[in-house]
Amino acid sequence: MQTLAQLRAGQLQGITRLQLVEELTEFPREIFDLADSLEVLDLSNNQLSTLPEDLHRLTHLKIIFASNNRFDHLPVALGRCANLEMIGFKANQIRTVTAAALPLQTRWLILTDNQIETLPAAMGDLTRLQKLALAGNRLMALPESMANCRNLELVRLSANQLQALPAWLLGLPKLTWLAFAGNPFSHTLVDPHADVATVANVTLDDISLAEKLGEGASGVIYRGDWLSQAMIAATGSSQIAVKLFKGEVTSDGYPADELDCCLTTGDHPSLIKVVAHISQKDQLGLVMELIPPGFSNLGLPPSLATCTRDTFNADTQFSLDDVAKIAFQLADAMAHMHAKQVSHGDVYAHNIMVDQQMNLLFGDFGAASNLRNLSTVERLAMEAIEVRALGCLIEDLLAYVDASAYVSASIGPLRYRQLSMIKDECMQLAVTQRPCFTEVKKAIGALLKGE
Repeated sequence: MQTLAQLRAGQLQGITRLQLVEELTEFPREIFDLADSLEVLDLSNNQLSTLPEDLHRLTHLKIIFASNNRFDHLPVALGRCANLEMIGFKANQIRTVTAAALPLQTRWLILTDNQIETLPAAMGDLTRLQKLALAGNRLMALPESMANCRNLELVRLSANQLQALPAWLLGLPKLTWLAFAGNPFSHTLVDPHADVATVANVTLDDISLAEKLGEGASGVIYRGDWLSQAMIAATGSSQIAVKLFKGEVTSDGYPADELDCCLTTGDHPSLIKVVAHISQKDQLGLVMELIPPGFSNLGLPPSLATCTRDTFNADTQFSLDDVAKIAFQLADAMAHMHAKQVSHGDVYAHNIMVDQQMNLLFGDFGAASNLRNLSTVERLAMEAIEVRALGCLIEDLLAYVDASAYVSASIGPLRYRQLSMIKDECMQLAVTQRPCFTEVKKAIGALLKGE
């Protein structure tokens, strides 16, 4: 992060990234002094409501973030920026998005938590669009023209007023991560937790919270201890992990929908086990088994450069058996979820934990959606979309397999090709031609057995 004082003193010449958080109410004109080099501009967490009409003078600008400001419309000045392709205006008061504000080269558009009721038909002109986050708005429909956005991979539509799931959306050839909970067409129960009999409903008075273990878009996870002897007896351990939801719209939707989907899914050996839930008026939460020592994240979240694909440490390496075992367990868990009529929406390596033996634990239901109100055709399409996500994961992991190590082995190259073929089947552009999770599990199981 830089300072306005540094900018005005001319100390930032030649920088490619600028981040200013100084309660700004006006765009500092001195930013234009960086026009020869500036590529990433982050003005989030200020008090801005306008951008200058000549913003296009920042000829190298590729990325702009202006979340948590006071914009009531998406600035038209953005549309005149020749190289701008990533735009993030989360948590403003945006009501209006016009065609003029949308650069044709846009790949990443984040408008989460605003007040948008309609989008322009020109959205269909954004043929390079890969990532679109619209959760927490007032949208009743999407433009039919968006059927032309055939490069869309990640779409967040939760917590809107959508009356139906567009048929064209489910047919997009590259759509891989979709969330739509919290819309009128997907509502299930008035109180989605009222009939949960298999998982105990507890309060914070039953728990002693310890250190923070992590934080995501929807909540904070703490290590905890039961104060209730009854819960220790019921769960078999005094130590637990507690996820407390933030109680607001996140990039993925409402916390209540995450809780509903998690509880609806139930138990599976490869899913982080939920042992209780917190449904107080002022706090929602999940109580989970504490993940055993030795587990770590399989991957890292996407970067600005990868946009929708996970990243990995440079020294990451997998064997073919590792990849096959991970894919088999995940296919099994996803088959279970879809049998319960729940989609995950975020099938990524960074949401998976593995130990040294590649035993897998999968979690984070922030982008999950209940499929109960969808038609059979729509549910099958949702499964096919998530099958593609599994294919992407296999592809990402195979990139870290040293294929040369198998050249001298008679079975190695064949298994590599077989796993690559399974990946290709999962990633077919024709949505209806993809296998279901049960079929993928069977194919990978046969490969693991050497059949």
